[in-house]
Amino acid sequence: MKQEVFFKDLGIRHYKEVWDLQEFLLKQNVEAKGILANAKKEEEIDLYSQQVNNHLLFVEHYPVYTLGKSGKEEHILISDEDRAKKGVEYFHINRGGDITFHGPEQLVAYPILDLDKFKTDLGWYLRCLEEVVILTLEDYGIDGDRSPGETGVWIEPDKPNKARKICAMGIRCSRWITMHGLALNVNTDLQYFENIIPCGIANKKVTSIQKELGTTVPMYDVKERMKRNFEIVFNVNLV
Repeated sequence: MKQEVFFKDLGIRHYKEVWDLQEFLLKQNVEAKGILANAKKEEEIDLYSQQVNNHLLFVEHYPVYTLGKSGKEEHILISDEDRAKKGVEYFHINRGGDITFHGPEQLVAYPILDLDKFKTDLGWYLRCLEEVVILTLEDYGIDGDRSPGETGVWIEPDKPNKARKICAMGIRCSRWITMHGLALNVNTDLQYFENIIPCGIANKKVTSIQKELGTTVPMYDVKERMKRNFEIVFNVNLV
């Protein structure tokens, strides 16, 4: 039987609210796994294994810059004062990766998955997330691809003057429970990226589905395609 993943579309939310929700779900699962590891009776194992749940959250954020734990603050090219005037929040957070932007009309996906139930390999997990996005872009006739040594999904990554990133990724994993995830630019206002060095990679551009197609794409349609492709790649049922 396919595993179930609890899906929820949170709409548009402030970043901190959803970060806190992810931390809560991760902590809940980590604690359940800790009890499960010490369980001796079969009924105890059954009880606590049921309490380790997989989740997938979709959200659009109000404008925010987030810097990963190993990121460099010099990759933020805007002063705190100017950033505040533009109404953009900022958080230094506990995922991998460098600086990125989240905002309206960008589809952010946060899987909280127990990789013990899938495969305990972070490289495999990141490639699967990339594949979900690549398949979704393919639905729109866009050729998404990987760039060697650079996590995320790109357009024409092998062409130095044309390479552009369409989806950023950064994760955290504790006891093989994941959090954070990916951000796919759909109809995103790309001007926000001009105030940072996206993902710490200089001289490479960012793009969106809208920019690639030359037309606005309905967010609900992208979400439905992303959900379907997530089910295919991870072999799960979203409920």
